[in-house]
Amino acid sequence: MRLFNIVLFSIFIAFTSCNEGGQKDKSLLPESVGNINVLQIVTPNDLWTGIVGEAIRNNFAAPTDGLPQDEPLYSMNQMPPEQFTGFARSNRLFLYVVLSDEDKATIATNEYAKPQVGGVIKATSEEKLVELINKNSAKIIEAFHASEIKERQRRTSISLMKIDSLKNVMGVSLKIPSAYRIAKATDSFFWLRKDLKDGTTNILVYQVPLTMIQNDSTAVGDIIKIRDSIGSRLLPVEDEGQFITEDAYAPYLFKTKIDGKFAYETKGTWEVKDAWMGGPFVNYAIRDEKNNRYLILEGFTYAPSASKRNLQFELESIIASAKIE
Repeated sequence: MRLFNIVLFSIFIAFTSCNEGGQKDKSLLPESVGNINVLQIVTPNDLWTGIVGEAIRNNFAAPTDGLPQDEPLYSMNQMPPEQFTGFARSNRLFLYVVLSDEDKATIATNEYAKPQVGGVIKATSEEKLVELINKNSAKIIEAFHASEIKERQRRTSISLMKIDSLKNVMGVSLKIPSAYRIAKATDSFFWLRKDLKDGTTNILVYQVPLTMIQNDSTAVGDIIKIRDSIGSRLLPVEDEGQFITEDAYAPYLFKTKIDGKFAYETKGTWEVKDAWMGGPFVNYAIRDEKNNRYLILEGFTYAPSASKRNLQFELESIIASAKIE
């Protein structure tokens, strides 16, 4: 009788954990865990130490764009598949790479926890695994990035800065952590900053006419000219230095959207001319045709003794929250 009750209970759990379509009911999943931009790699040890592991590292631990020193896209931890059970499955990001009798690459959403994104790559040989990793890493990284932006924004929303003046003056609202403060505000320029243990993170908001950025071919030069003009005039630095774009490293230019509007995304490094100061920046020039302007939202970090990847990622997540009136 006891055995019958156990079997009956198991059947009950199996049915109640599925929805009407016979699929797993993901509303019962546990909350995911993990620091921002930490990726759990699930692959056998022998694959990790060979060409498959090298392909994983080349793609998912590649240097992050726009930082003055090399920092990987993701901080990675590896475990073999047999250990990927229980709490280990709660990591927010995971990459599952194994030999199999089929060749395929998929993206799994909320498979073991929520929110969660996993890249699953299976292949019949190590060479085919490498091929699929190289072919599919960009779309997997895109999914990871979008998930981590949402998670960073969720954490920010727990305690937000109240700043109605930004919306009233510049026609844009941002979800900014309460740790930030207004460093400078005029009728055409806002500078917000957060103090770190050794340094600051900063957000700039200003606007320029649409004619200031001509087209794709001149966009990088136009954006650098704009930010150097604004920075050298409006950001105070000691000993009459100038806050400008460092010309030793060519900035990265991407096309994206902010609040549904086209934007140029520029990543590079800044410096104070003739001084030992510098750091990374990410600049978004958002095409706002209704208001005949490019709205410029920029985040930059000064933290000489700290890693800067996640500091810049927080700034990127804040800017991605922009709502333009």
